[in-house]
Parts: sequence; structure tokens; C-alpha cells
Amino acid sequence: MVIEQLIFTVIAFALFVYMFFRMIKNNDTTYVIILVLEAVGIALNFVEVLFGLKLNIVFVILKYIFSILLPIIVVILEKRYVSLFELVNISKARISVIFGDTKKTKQLLIKVLDKNQNSYKAHLMLAQIYEQEGGMRKAIDEYVQAIDLNKKDYDSYYKVSELLSALDKKDEASEMLFNLLNKKPDMCEASELLGSILIEKEKYKDAANIYQNAIKYNPVNFDLYYNLGIVYTMLNDFQSAKEAYEKASEINSLSYNSKYSLAQIALIYKELEEAEKRFLEVIQDDELSADAYYELAKISLIKMDKDTAIRYINTAIDINSKKIVERVKKDPIFIPIMVKISIPFNLEGTLETKLQSKEIKAKEHLEDMCDKTRHLSYSDIKLLKKDSTGKGKNQEKEENNKENNQREIQ
Repeated sequence: MVIEQLIFTVIAFALFVYMFFRMIKNNDTTYVIILVLEAVGIALNFVEVLFGLKLNIVFVILKYIFSILLPIIVVILEKRYVSLFELVNISKARISVIFGDTKKTKQLLIKVLDKNQNSYKAHLMLAQIYEQEGGMRKAIDEYVQAIDLNKKDYDSYYKVSELLSALDKKDEASEMLFNLLNKKPDMCEASELLGSILIEKEKYKDAANIYQNAIKYNPVNFDLYYNLGIVYTMLNDFQSAKEAYEKASEINSLSYNSKYSLAQIALIYKELEEAEKRFLEVIQDDELSADAYYELAKISLIKMDKDTAIRYINTAIDINSKKIVERVKKDPIFIPIMVKISIPFNLEGTLETKLQSKEIKAKEHLEDMCDKTRHLSYSDIKLLKKDSTGKGKNQEKEENNKENNQREIQ
């Protein structure tokens, strides 16, 4: 017992002196907390020796934790270049985040960075705070510094790309995303963002390559197939677009946008039964129902079923007269039933949409192609199908050649 207390006293006192000199050397008052706890542990041992008492097991455990274990942990952390000052203030910052005190959080993080500019965690947390507050440029600066300190922080790399894109710096965002995908090709969100930027810049072939490469690593991702369908739509490769939309629809059976696109492609190929079936599924969607009924009315007119066409077009007008009436007046296909169409005096409805700009563009492109191909013969449609399939094959050959060339270079 006496030997144990003697050993304890020597080790505890040595650790206390070490912590004291660390505080002086680093000019860091954070060590005061450790020193106070060590003093409590030493005091408990002193009481035990001086008065010959046998402490309760709880106090014995606390004595060893405060005087031996805690300072040893601090020593180990410092040997691993983890600053006690940084550890304490980062912990305080995380607690402030939980309580929503962003001002206090920033103060603590800036305090850490004033002492150590190479604190990865402080830069990362500060970047996240700035991003939440809408300070995108400040957030970018902090994320970049975090990346410099941790080259494998791919999430921060993506965040910078996302913020650059939001600031309309598409070229810089694209460059970063290409670099990111070279390092981490399976990062799905990076592929999606880069693909969207390329679509916006109308670089559809490049976008197709991005989505196809991403699908290799994410074979059941709805967004990749759906966006690939949009890309092929804009390239007029309707057969490939159909395959992509079908896959997207398999993954997400509630994707009415995919079904609407498939219906439009069926119309282009004069597959009226298929188109009708798809549009009847789409009428369940609030946003697309008016468009679906409008297209069903046109299909009925092509099939010479005027009564059904009248019913469908009036339903479409009831849902969104503001949107449908204008289209009806412009399309000569409705001339034979125009007197039977109920056009209200006050047009109601909305032209607003939840669709993204790329979706709207693809939808309008398909609708335009439907109008252009309406009067083509079935033999012309067969040629269109062959041409579309040929484009897909040629594009696939180009991609294979690119991959082979890259392998040879490597």
C-alpha cells in the first residue's frame, strides 16, 4: 500500500510538473483545467496518506483518472500532433453548433486558426458554417484550405465545385469535377453535377460519356439513367433515350417524367398504342396530367375517334386552361372538333413548373419532334429508327476508341 502510494505520488507529481511547463511553453491556459484536475487527484492521495484513510473505490478511480490517466492521454495526443488547445476549442465549437450559436462557433474556430493555421478540422467546420450562412466565397476559401491539408477530402472537393456552380463559375466547377472524378470515379454526385453543367452548356456528348461512366459504378441509380435519357433526347438518339428512360422507370416506377418521355418517343415512332398506354399512366401526376390528356386527345384524333378526343381535350382544359387553350389554338389537328371544345372565358391554371430547365428543354424538344414527325410515313419512321440506332452505335464506338486511346497513353 505504501509502495503504491509512493509510486503514485512520484508519477502524478512528474506529470503535474510536465503539464505546468507545457502551459508555460505554449502560453496556453487550456492546461489549467488539466492541472486543476491533477491537483484534485493528488489532494485525494495526500488525504489518504496523511490521515491513514482508505478511500472509497469511486474516489480511488477518480484519483487515478485525474492524476495519471488524463495527463497521459494529453501526452499521447501531443505526440500525435493533436493540440490540447485545438481539441478543447473544437469540442466547444461542436457543442455551440448543437445549440445553434453560430457566432460563438465561429469565434472558437477562428481562435484555433489564429494559433494554428494548419488545423484541418477548424477550416472544415468554418467552411460548413459559412456555407449555412450563405457566405459562399468565404466557404470556398475554407474548403480549399481544408483540401490542401487533406488531399483525400473528396467531399470538400465536391462542395467547392457545387459552390462554384452556384456562383455561375461553370468552367471552374467543371474543371474541378473532372479532376475529382479522375481521383474518385465512383462519386455519383460529382458525375450528376458535372453532367448537369455539361447539359446546360449543351455539351451533350460529353455529358453522355460522364453518365455512362458513372453508371458503371452506380448501376441502379435513377438520376443517372434519367439524365442520360435527357442527353440522348437532345442528341436526337431516341432509341438510346428510350432505353435510358425505360431503365429509369424500372428503378423508380413513380417517375412520371420518364413515362411521359417514353410516351413522346412512342408517338415519334408512331407506336400509338404504346404512347396511349404511357400517357394514361402519366395522368396520375398532378403537374403532367393536363399535358397527358392533351396528347391523348391528339392520339384519338389520329385514330379518328372524335368523341374520345373531345372528352380528353376538355379534361385537359379543366385541369389547366391557361396552359392548354393556347396550344389547342395553335395546333391545326384540333380544327375538326374546335366547336366542341369548351374554352372558358377566364383562363385559369398556372404555367409554373417543378421541372428543372434541362427537363423542360427535353420535354419541349420531344413535343416539337412529335409535331414534326406527325406527317411522316411509316417507312420514313423506320428510317428514323435506323438512323437513331446508328447514332447510338457510332457513339459507342467513339467511346470505346477513346477508352482504348487512354489505356495506350497510360
